[in-house]
Amino acid sequence: MEKMTLLLLFYEFFKAGLFAIGGGLATLPFLYDIAARYDWLPMEMMPDMIAISESTPGPLGINMATYAGYHAYGVLGAIVATVGLVLPSLIIIIIIANFLKKFQSNPLVQDGFAGLRPIVTALIAAACWQVMKITLFCFDTFQETGNYLDIFNWKTLFFFVLIYVLLRKYKKHPVVYIAGAAAAGIIFQM
Repeated sequence: MEKMTLLLLFYEFFKAGLFAIGGGLATLPFLYDIAARYDWLPMEMMPDMIAISESTPGPLGINMATYAGYHAYGVLGAIVATVGLVLPSLIIIIIIANFLKKFQSNPLVQDGFAGLRPIVTALIAAACWQVMKITLFCFDTFQETGNYLDIFNWKTLFFFVLIYVLLRKYKKHPVVYIAGAAAAGIIFQM
């Protein structure tokens, strides 16, 4: 494990911001890679970071960078990681904004955007699978016991299905479900 410095923190989040095309969920594979290489972002912290980042206002990727940076170096780390994540997008948007009006009807540009869509979908799907593995499955427990019933975290799986059904049926604002899930988590941890 390599020791984290502020420059390295900036560099890692700059890379994530540069290559995570598709928004906040697309940054998750980069964060898992960072967690695997550095001890300042433990893999066990990832579900909590995702939950907090999803349930706080603002873009998911920025919230995760701020959370991870704060965990590594306090307020200064939060600022460095957030700036590192945002800076590539800012630079690219400024460049693209200057040229896109001229070339937006160009078939090569249209084909390029069409090619990016499946890549973005794959990045988001990979991130979703990682979150599901950590949250819904207990592969370590299954390996210890060999009991197939131990593969699932049944309490979490129940709430996952319940919230999914409620979302599909009642179409309430997501804050209602986030608050309800937080309350259920507090109640069931006691």
